[in-house]
Amino acid sequence: MQIDPQMKAILDQAAAAGGKPFHDMSPADARQAIETMFAAFRGQPKEVGTIEDRKIPGPAGQIPVRIYTPRGNGPFGVLVYFHGGGWVIGNIETHDVLCRDLTDGAGCVTVSVDYRLAPEHKFPAAPDDCYAATKWVAENARAINADASRIAVGGDSAGGNLAAVVAQMARDKGSPKIACQLLIYPATDCANETPSQREFTKDGYILSRGDMEWFYGHYLTAKDKTNPYACPGAAKNLAGLPPAFVLTAEIDPLRDEGEAYGEALRKAGVKVRVKRYNGVCHGFVSMASMIDLGKQAVAECCTELRGAIGK
Repeated sequence: MQIDPQMKAILDQAAAAGGKPFHDMSPADARQAIETMFAAFRGQPKEVGTIEDRKIPGPAGQIPVRIYTPRGNGPFGVLVYFHGGGWVIGNIETHDVLCRDLTDGAGCVTVSVDYRLAPEHKFPAAPDDCYAATKWVAENARAINADASRIAVGGDSAGGNLAAVVAQMARDKGSPKIACQLLIYPATDCANETPSQREFTKDGYILSRGDMEWFYGHYLTAKDKTNPYACPGAAKNLAGLPPAFVLTAEIDPLRDEGEAYGEALRKAGVKVRVKRYNGVCHGFVSMASMIDLGKQAVAECCTELRGAIGK
């Protein structure tokens, strides 16, 4: 394992700052820590056509969303995006730069969803909110200058989990029709027993197996771990799901389960492309302002989206 020099500089800086791993924090402290971390990676945000914050109906009240519209004339394809953060941390603000990048690079409307977080709202609150938001986008596409026949779901980490889950929910419920899944280092296997989970048990690489156990402990009960809407890799049938782009990072406990999910999709007859980025850690896509491989990964995501939901 050879760490990319730009990635190593970030890890060295984090180590020098002496921050705690997520599993040694309270949820409140972890939320503050991720906001501080993402602010450090923010860089210069891309300008897009318009940005609107609004609230839409959800299963337990209003769901905040942020709608990014690109420059130009629509209707555009639309990406419903679910932020990462282990279902416990993260929000619309932490992923603002990435959503701007995807909107501009893919030429699509992006609807970023501020779903309910654990432990205050355990499973199935998050997937229920994300499915409701996706259904709202389909039903209101014209009002947001989007094309309901060109809907993608996407997310990173826990958000990648939620994108995979929403794709399954939409298939199982018969709507809405999803054209593409963008799964950025997704969490798909609650068992935490893959080789990469066992490899990255030590802290110091952004995310560890201990962190994932902490996140799952706040999000799920024991009985939930066999539910495919919590752990999409547990699904007995993946046939009929939309095409997927699965992006993984070499230095990441979630690496193997993301790649295994991609292979399971392929075996089920789903069109899928899996791409591993070597030398980088979990979260590197959100560090594109500081890591060239992050810029490359964002550009690759945009290319995939243009092919799936572009004009």
